[in-house]
Amino acid sequence: MADPNDPRFIRSREAMLVAARQLLQDEGPAAVTHQRVAQQADVGRATVYRHWNDTAGLLRDAVSVTDVPFFQQPRLPLRPWLLAELRRFADELALPEMSSVAITLMYQARWQAAVTSLLGNQVELLDQRLQAAFTLAADAGELDQLLAPEALTAFLLGPMVFCTTLQDAIVPDALLERVVDAAARWR
Repeated sequence: MADPNDPRFIRSREAMLVAARQLLQDEGPAAVTHQRVAQQADVGRATVYRHWNDTAGLLRDAVSVTDVPFFQQPRLPLRPWLLAELRRFADELALPEMSSVAITLMYQARWQAAVTSLLGNQVELLDQRLQAAFTLAADAGELDQLLAPEALTAFLLGPMVFCTTLQDAIVPDALLERVVDAAARWR
């Protein structure tokens, strides 16, 4: 077994993850195979198998090192910032490669603890960011009432997931506005 502290091990693993992320972005999750990653990273297929014995693990690791770029820096007034962030989230999720990754990960999470943990961590991060944003707005007096904190993320993001993955549609701005207005009573 290779030494995970060996610089060659680290370099080849990083090259393969970069290749997997590029394939994922360019062609979707079906393109992330051991053979394609090996070709893209210019390593042998056996090298890819030494790091990941199955494609699901490779895909999971390629996604897990990607930061969740949404809802990072809340600004006041909250409503226009939130609408812009939701639009960005919805547009990203509407990309065929992203919606297929979302579907793949949701499916794998039902049977693979590592994927369940990865998605749980990402949802927890989104929960924290959205809670911080709404707390900021409440402290500034922008809100009269807020949806229950434990339901906030699902309520705000659920319609985007439904539209983009199940309906294969672009999320209309009117839906974003209705969701935001239903999440809180704005002053």
